[in-house]
Amino acid sequence: MAEPLIEVIDLRKSFNSHPVLRGLSFSVDQGTRLVIMGGSGSGKTVCLRLIAGLIRPDSGQVRIFGRNIEHLSEEALLPVRRRMGYVFQGAALFDSLTVYDNVAFSLREHTGLGEHEIAERVRRDLSLVGLGIDVEPRLPSELSGGMRKRVGIARALAVDPQVMLFDEPTAGLDPTNARLVGDLIGELGRGVCDTAVIVTHDIELARTVGDRIAILVDGRFAATGSAAELLASREPAVQAFLAGEARS
Repeated sequence: MAEPLIEVIDLRKSFNSHPVLRGLSFSVDQGTRLVIMGGSGSGKTVCLRLIAGLIRPDSGQVRIFGRNIEHLSEEALLPVRRRMGYVFQGAALFDSLTVYDNVAFSLREHTGLGEHEIAERVRRDLSLVGLGIDVEPRLPSELSGGMRKRVGIARALAVDPQVMLFDEPTAGLDPTNARLVGDLIGELGRGVCDTAVIVTHDIELARTVGDRIAILVDGRFAATGSAAELLASREPAVQAFLAGEARS
């Protein structure tokens, strides 16, 4: 059997002596989209940042593409990170750069492509997220929230990642834009990048894009399964989470 692209083993992380992850273990195979759900402060984003090597665990293992990354230096992490696309909650675009230069940034920094090839790649990735060349000269401040999210996704796609990591991709969006971003993530999984970890509190997004859904409670997964399986779960922690989200 093929090795998982992501494998997390007994992962533990605390902040200021407050445990956030308490022995979390899971794996993500090629072609799987795992949605991690949980309440505010449950450690969803912490988990994503550990996978990307942006923070280090207190203990446990993080294996990405078959390689343990928890003790790698920043320099040694670079080749691993280049194979992942990270979409931050607020898109994290560079305010002083145009849309074009935001998407081109990682190509200029991490590849030997010439400007003509970069231009082709930028236009390809903007097209994948439903944006045309008319947005290229615009600054992030001139974009709607939904457009900023899509530019953030285009920037993450620029390096042709094997895995996409999404942190609350629909947060702050109105229902129409949230649905558009959810549909986009679903489309990307069918031919562009089929392996992803999506952190969200959005139950509708989880239903739309998740092959597997896991609910994070008290630093561990209280349950994993399909949307239908979790909705039918009698696990008290799962029922409490779903009831709370339905009221919010």
